Amino acid sequence: MKRIGLLLVLMGWACLAKAQLTLEACYAQAEANYPLIKQYGLVEQSREFNLSNASKGYLPQIGVSAGAYAFTDIMDMPAQLQQMAGGMENHVLTASVTVNQSIYDGGAIAARRGLAKAEAEVEKGQVEVSMYDVRQRIDQLYFGVLSIEEQLKQTLLLEDDLKLSLQTVEGLMRGGLANQSDVDAVRVEQIKANQRVGSLRTLKRTYLLMLGTFIGQKLGEETTLTKPVTSGSGLDRSNYRPELNLYSAQSQLLDAQKKMLDAQLRPKVGAFATGMLHSKVTDFVNNGLLLGGVSLSWNLGALYTRKTDLQKLELQRRQIGVTRETFLFNTQLQSESSDGVIQDLKTQLAQDAEIVALREGIRDRAQLRVENGIETVNEMLREINAVSEARQTQALHEIQLLQEIYRLKHLYNN
Repeated sequence: MKRIGLLLVLMGWACLAKAQLTLEACYAQAEANYPLIKQYGLVEQSREFNLSNASKGYLPQIGVSAGAYAFTDIMDMPAQLQQMAGGMENHVLTASVTVNQSIYDGGAIAARRGLAKAEAEVEKGQVEVSMYDVRQRIDQLYFGVLSIEEQLKQTLLLEDDLKLSLQTVEGLMRGGLANQSDVDAVRVEQIKANQRVGSLRTLKRTYLLMLGTFIGQKLGEETTLTKPVTSGSGLDRSNYRPELNLYSAQSQLLDAQKKMLDAQLRPKVGAFATGMLHSKVTDFVNNGLLLGGVSLSWNLGALYTRKTDLQKLELQRRQIGVTRETFLFNTQLQSESSDGVIQDLKTQLAQDAEIVALREGIRDRAQLRVENGIETVNEMLREINAVSEARQTQALHEIQLLQEIYRLKHLYNN
């Protein structure tokens, strides 16, 4: 049974290592795996706690107090009268229970609830902005792997070309048209190409390891990353960046704070009841009493700072507006820059195809001249390397174009 279990685990890892991954799947898995995602739940819990505490303001408020007091004689009475009153004590023990019930609080509780909701939305917005940066880091790793794979593919093609060239040169040496130095020159290029293959494979493993850490999976060398396909239609330039939601949430928080200031100016009405027990002071005074009624309070002290408080809120609102305008301005600049890069890459790709075709023709003619003994092997190797370089440049431009298109998509969160 243990062997079967181990075999199933190994098979699971093997399937995972050979799995195909898309860029969109990496986004989803990275966001689910990233530690910051836990902050969403914590913000929601904090919001519920604050709302619950604010709502408790509608409940009766109960206060209990007790005390012991000593005092001098409060009245000069003839001894005969004091005797008739049963004597008077100069100390007293008291205990009381007071219940206050809010009838109208001027909207303070509702304002506190609104403030708790607004603060939670701001915190969530800040988390969303931080989570948005994760996608850009996934792009760097994902397109990095694609770029390495293209370079690796072209280097392997170079190895195939060099292998055929070696066979050709060895045949020429047997016919007396080449020497050992020509053969060694080809083998040197083969070793260099093999070194590059090893370096690229190591770099690919490193990138896959980092990408796997982000998405919470173990990615093997056999993992295939699907090359994204862009639609032929133009990009939607509507801006859905989380920063804009954060700015809106911050403005709503200022609205909630304004309502709190308004609530502080309104009068408050409440009902109260008090029960009190105390030790005997004199026979003429009962040991307990009940007191109840309605209270009206109006604290006008908030008027002293209201003007400056409102000015502070307005200043913060203007700061949010400036930050938002700066963000949109920078977004527009980045968009124009990306448009220029995309257009330039498209132009280069059209030229790359022509360069590769021309280089291949030059290489083929160089090989024929070597076979006819009118050109050196080193000149042929130079043309073979030039073809490989042109192919790698073309492949690199293709990946760069895809990456720039996705950078532009993410610029607007589309």
